[in-house]
Amino acid sequence: MRIAGVDEAGRGPLAGPVYAAAVVLDPDRPIEGLNDSKALSERARDALAPQIRERALAWCVASVSVEEIDRLNILNATMLAMRRAVEGLGLAPDLVQVDGNRAPALTCRVQTVIGGDALVPAISAASILAKTARDAELLRLHEIYPMYGFDRHKGYGTPDHLRCLVEHGPCPEHRRSFEPVRQALAARGMPAPDAAARAEPAAAPGLLWTDLEAPPARARTRRRAERRRDEREPGAGERS
Repeated sequence: MRIAGVDEAGRGPLAGPVYAAAVVLDPDRPIEGLNDSKALSERARDALAPQIRERALAWCVASVSVEEIDRLNILNATMLAMRRAVEGLGLAPDLVQVDGNRAPALTCRVQTVIGGDALVPAISAASILAKTARDAELLRLHEIYPMYGFDRHKGYGTPDHLRCLVEHGPCPEHRRSFEPVRQALAARGMPAPDAAARAEPAAAPGLLWTDLEAPPARARTRRRAERRRDEREPGAGERS
């Protein structure tokens, strides 16, 4: 059975696109060291990413622009990035396993796995591809907008980034639907989009890990962390 792992990167930042990746691993070409991209050093991620692209049966990295994020809201934009990644694989997976508790609407079977980026190798691989691709994009944006320090914080709402945002105002790559950016716009007398996107969430609940088997203890711990993350305001500074 062909299983595609899917994960996102960049849901929480104040600037830049949101990325997602889908990966179908080749069981005959294992990759050592796969893990949640957040648990790996930048050097380790950069070493694993080309191995994943070389050895996987199929992979695709997709993104959703800042303009789409502001129009759709970040949840819908994340689901859209995931769907684009799966549809770009070039093969039809039998099962898509998605990190977290929300899944994009797809034509194939979908299973959500809370903590999957640390539990399922294909999801780990997807998290690495999504993270390295987004980091590369933020380095590119740093060359265009060096005053914001995108090379340091990758668009997350760090104190350094918030200070730069107040000092220079938002650039075209800032998400105007996120509250800190809205505040920076208001301080300069500039218009901001409506407080919330009105589109219905383009997400499906999928099948939980518990629908198929008893979840490991690590998954239960990550379930609580996932709920806490969903309750926090987007752009609060947590990396994803």
